[in-house]
Amino acid sequence: MKISFIGGGNMATALIAGLVKGPGVQVHVVDPKPEALAQLAAQYGVTTAGSVDAMVASGDVIVLAVKPQQMREVAGALAPHLTGGPLVLSIAAGIRGADLSRWLGGYSAIVRTMPNTPALIKQGITGLVALQGVSEAQRAAADQVMRAVGQTVWLDDEALIDPVTAVSGSGPAYVFYFLEAMVAAAQEMGLSSEQGRALALATFSGATQLAAQSDESLEVLRQRVTSKGGTTHAAITSMEAAGVKEAIVAAMKAAAARGRELGEELGKD
Repeated sequence: MKISFIGGGNMATALIAGLVKGPGVQVHVVDPKPEALAQLAAQYGVTTAGSVDAMVASGDVIVLAVKPQQMREVAGALAPHLTGGPLVLSIAAGIRGADLSRWLGGYSAIVRTMPNTPALIKQGITGLVALQGVSEAQRAAADQVMRAVGQTVWLDDEALIDPVTAVSGSGPAYVFYFLEAMVAAAQEMGLSSEQGRALALATFSGATQLAAQSDESLEVLRQRVTSKGGTTHAAITSMEAAGVKEAIVAAMKAAAARGRELGEELGKD
């Protein structure tokens, strides 16, 4: 598979690192920063260019790994080169498929994705949705690209990308936020920062793995730790009184709404 990346930032680098380990994968990277290109070439053996040219579209897949605010300009530069019918795979938040297709001159072989930052350690998860112009072979190629850094979840409706962004795209920040609170509480109760961090990280990681390997619901798993009248019950009761669950749900809905707003703002003519 021949894959071109437009943008050589952290997510692109994570994908490249996973892809080059596979057999028969050739990677080309376009980025305006010479130092970034030099590092990618030295570390992963990729070919590079400072701007979009015909070579970008000569392969099977083009990954658009630029900031949402840069997407319209990049699409305009790319559009004249899409003569060979490559798959265009976008990892930009908020950019709607219809707008990207329009900027690409009506091109519709597009898969929109939403990965998350654990992709940097190949523990990510990506939501994907294909536009109507995507073939089964291109769908499989998109899946192969994103599985280089973790799991994939396919969607039937592009409108669900915004909830995916709210749950998993932004999700790592919620986890870090909760961990920050756990460490802060540990310190207030007399533990050192190092002790609190070690306890919080191991607890979160262990609980997540337990949930992933269990056939029981999250509610049942929680109830098994929460003996009535015990210490955990006191903690959960306090959280419920403070409306923690409701606040988390509201926050995630706000993230999804912002994703929709970004699509409307960035898609305006």
